[in-house]
Amino acid sequence: MTLLETQTYTPKMIQAARALSAIAVFCWVVPGADAQTPSRASDVRSRDIYVSVLDNKGVPVTGLTPADFVVKEDNAVREVLEVKPADAEMEIAVLIDDSTAATDATSYLRDGLAAFLERMRGRAEIGLITVGDRPTVLAPYTKDTEVLNKQVRRLFPRTNSGAYLLDAIVDASKALAKREAKRPVILAITFEGVEHSNVHHDTVLKELAKSGATLHVIAIGTPSSSLDDEMRARGLVLSEGTLRTGGRRDQVLANSGIPDKLKQAADELLNQYVVTYGRPEKLIPPEKITVTTTKSNVTVRARTRVGES
Repeated sequence: MTLLETQTYTPKMIQAARALSAIAVFCWVVPGADAQTPSRASDVRSRDIYVSVLDNKGVPVTGLTPADFVVKEDNAVREVLEVKPADAEMEIAVLIDDSTAATDATSYLRDGLAAFLERMRGRAEIGLITVGDRPTVLAPYTKDTEVLNKQVRRLFPRTNSGAYLLDAIVDASKALAKREAKRPVILAITFEGVEHSNVHHDTVLKELAKSGATLHVIAIGTPSSSLDDEMRARGLVLSEGTLRTGGRRDQVLANSGIPDKLKQAADELLNQYVVTYGRPEKLIPPEKITVTTTKSNVTVRARTRVGES
């Protein structure tokens, strides 16, 4: 407060002015101290995260409550506010490897995809993209199971072709981001053959993060030991992409195992939870989220990177 010289002040007026100045200084200092330990409801915001919980047989565990979950941000425990079944409609990009490596798996692919589509009937908009030779839209996003199945029945391996899986993940991520999908999912079905995408793994992971999609991978065959750049990039994307986004990663050694894994993938997506937890509004964004459960002998999958919701 400034005292103007053009005016005469009594001792009482000067004392009152000093008191107001002290209050102003106090009000300026206190919020800064309080902001480091926010406790009022107005200082806290909530975050939603999709979580899968499976038993030791891969079957979804249902009926869990807030007391069953533990959420940490950089090892700091956060309060779980609400847990409920995830019922938001999904938008799923199914990436199908129809390269030469899939030659002996056509019938299993068709049967597995038909079973997946039937389980997802009415619960998601699904687009089918093949990755052999180049990423190609087999069926645009639709909830019409019959239309999707018609295209699945036309699946056939492309001769003398390799896969462009990483290019397809980039394309699908951009498409889902453009669609502003509320619950985006990418399901990749890939064979241990040849990868031809000429894209750095960081580029793929960044596009995946920007889309907010969860990446699930079903890889068929004995894991490749190739050390060429394309296969190394593929391996990094499949491992880091599923880990960061909370997706599943299955390695199927025999083609006959494809249908069962696709059924399991559908059941997991249909039985996820939305876990809502509170976090301080002004806190520096954490580097890692960890979701666990107090239940024993279960597998928990959830997004581990913040800012990629």
